[in-house]
Amino acid sequence: MIGLPPDRSAGRLAGRSVTRAAPGGVAAAAPPAGFAERAQPGWSADTRRGALALVAAGMLSALAMPPLCLVPVLWLTLPFLLARIDRSRSVWGAGLAGLAFGFGFYLAGLYWVTDAVLVRAAELWWAVPLAAPLLAIPLALFIAAACALARLAPPGWRRLLLLAACWTLSDLAREFAFTGFPWNPLGSAWEWSGTLGRAMIQPAAWVGVPGLTLLTLLAGLLPALGRRGRTWSLLLLAAWAAAGGARLLDPPRPIGTGPEILLVQGNISETHKFSSAWALQIFRTYLRLTHEGAERAPLPASGAAFVFAWPESAFPGLLDEDPEARRLIMQAAPRAAAGLVGSVRFGADQRPRNSLFVLRPGGSIADIYDKSHLVPFGEYQPKILPVQVVPGGGFEAGPGRRTLHLPGVAPFAPLICYEVIFPGEVASRADRPAWLLNITNDAWFGDSAGPRQHLAAARMRAVEEGLPLARAANTGISAAFDGTGRELGRIGWGRAASLAVQLPGALPPTVFARGGLWLPTLLALAVAGASALPRRRRPAPDFA
Repeated sequence: MIGLPPDRSAGRLAGRSVTRAAPGGVAAAAPPAGFAERAQPGWSADTRRGALALVAAGMLSALAMPPLCLVPVLWLTLPFLLARIDRSRSVWGAGLAGLAFGFGFYLAGLYWVTDAVLVRAAELWWAVPLAAPLLAIPLALFIAAACALARLAPPGWRRLLLLAACWTLSDLAREFAFTGFPWNPLGSAWEWSGTLGRAMIQPAAWVGVPGLTLLTLLAGLLPALGRRGRTWSLLLLAAWAAAGGARLLDPPRPIGTGPEILLVQGNISETHKFSSAWALQIFRTYLRLTHEGAERAPLPASGAAFVFAWPESAFPGLLDEDPEARRLIMQAAPRAAAGLVGSVRFGADQRPRNSLFVLRPGGSIADIYDKSHLVPFGEYQPKILPVQVVPGGGFEAGPGRRTLHLPGVAPFAPLICYEVIFPGEVASRADRPAWLLNITNDAWFGDSAGPRQHLAAARMRAVEEGLPLARAANTGISAAFDGTGRELGRIGWGRAASLAVQLPGALPPTVFARGGLWLPTLLALAVAGASALPRRRRPAPDFA
């Protein structure tokens, strides 16, 4: 051990402490005020109450997400979060406040992931109580980072702007971090039905859902500034609704005509879906629904093709190895130009793929699309987790998203399940499709908020890109939307049915379709820059 040099200053310090030494040689100097409270292990009662209040506020904020879309709760919870950041003593404390808020928000908003674990409860019983919390914690870190950075700005409107900007940027980061999970951004809270709801989501055509997230945060945080802030919040909402309404009153004209598509929803439970004992019955169900739907479907519009779509992994076998099954599928809808069927397949490396098969009349395979963006812990096993959760290591990812071209059918972009939740990543700019097709299997999540939130994400992609979107889901909700998000038809959750929908043509490329995620990113950076503007100094009074 290295000691202090024996100089006079050290001696004076030692002498001063020795004169007040208590028995045993322990100095009796009085500690600073409040030291005892800060030195106690654990959190104080006030800190625990504050953390629980933040978790509760986050859970209340989840009511703003689909399917409830109770957006006004954000006008209570976001100012409360900002107030807790103001009360925090450090950047670290502000980050912890954001962590508690984010944990409550994602825990309540993603509770339905537990349903997916219950499907395999016999193997993963230990994960049933852990699934939602373990997903909420890493997602909450993004909000924690935003709150910590916001603490660097002075209180008031500068901190408000920086919090809104950093939260938006952290949401954009969620699209890429750990393979991406941009589920339930605040911008998707405006999934209201009716004309007002459609008006509020129209600006997604210019700034995407990340831009709507920024606007939502600004509008929700402004009331924290008092009466003037509440006025600005109302003005922002009024301008937002007016801009969206103007787009609906004078919408861009569609280009051409999309196909008439028959959406087939088999309503097969997840426990039966991959059971060999149920395979024949599942196949017959889809054949019957396809045949009945094709018989009822009206003739498509002039110049449009007729196609049908089965959901993700709908075929209960290996479709590429079963030519007789492919022939029977196309025979169920004789006038169809193409059948779009979800099925698992094995590549040359004997690894499974989650695929969409494009069948032509007679049953030949015209094209195959392999899902490229897989669900972590659901479809593939990330190396960071030592416990084997995904059987066999999961699926192999495809080479990437692309536009499929078929003779007589307008080109389309296939999106399998999870791939539809990524803003700016659903359509090629170099080879723009005329419509989007989303096939999915939401049976994993039961009759919960999960399928509704997934449907809301799909609708937002239609508005962002200005492209009609058709969605075929195993247990629901199957639906179709035009390029402004107007619903063209749906099959509710838990029904076995088919629905024919005439898709309109694509709208001209939107601003967001051209610029992508750069637009909301630059907008958020501009707001962050505005938070750094110097304060306007008032002139000193002149007493001369």
